[in-house]
Amino acid sequence: MEAITLVVPIYNEEGNIERIFSGVNKYRQQSAFPVFTLFVDDGSTDESLALIREICYQNQEFGFLALDSNRGLSAAIKAGFDYSTTEWVGYMDGDLQTSPMDFLKFEPFLGKFDLVMGERTDRKDGWSKRLSSSFANWLRNVFLNDGVKDSGCPLKIVNKSFFDKISYFNGFHRFFPALTQIHGGKIKVIQVQHFERKAGKSKFNTFNRTLQPLLDLLLVYRLKQRSLRYSVKESQVLKNLEPHE
Repeated sequence: MEAITLVVPIYNEEGNIERIFSGVNKYRQQSAFPVFTLFVDDGSTDESLALIREICYQNQEFGFLALDSNRGLSAAIKAGFDYSTTEWVGYMDGDLQTSPMDFLKFEPFLGKFDLVMGERTDRKDGWSKRLSSSFANWLRNVFLNDGVKDSGCPLKIVNKSFFDKISYFNGFHRFFPALTQIHGGKIKVIQVQHFERKAGKSKFNTFNRTLQPLLDLLLVYRLKQRSLRYSVKESQVLKNLEPHE
């Protein structure tokens, strides 16, 4: 039966771990799919990993990876994808500014699209974060024309076999839609809820929210411009050969 692995990267989110468990467990119980949750601890220096271990030892539907040090969000997501064995892999942030319950809206579209992702409505971030996010989305669309208004929304479910083919690099998590399109994939966007952060602190600053994404944008633009496409009109290919007796 098809199943979903839900990857949750964690870096110093001790105040949110129990709430993540509760929210994901509620989603899991209502999902039409078997759901396994994979925490990826990205070198936390607080009690996050200890709390994650306790949850996972007591609940077989939850597991974890502990990275050797803080490697960044892209590496944590990639590690979660690498260790997932289900046909579908979901991703959500550990800040709980989005709700795992919105994944229920995604499920009817699995199998029809390679990437199903959220678009945050009525965002509860501060004005500076909303302004930089709006600018980044505008600039990304100018270069990549991916047709997505909120590429940074952390609620996503992807087809694992499809995403095993895409180009991974540090910062790829900002460009799921464009990378999907580069490889000929189909995208579905669904509006989701957004909430204020209740615990912990944002891990992003001016550099990793604006300057670094700009450099990554140029890389993805280059990938899109140089991507290979072809269509086969007719073929006759070598079939399996019978061994000599």
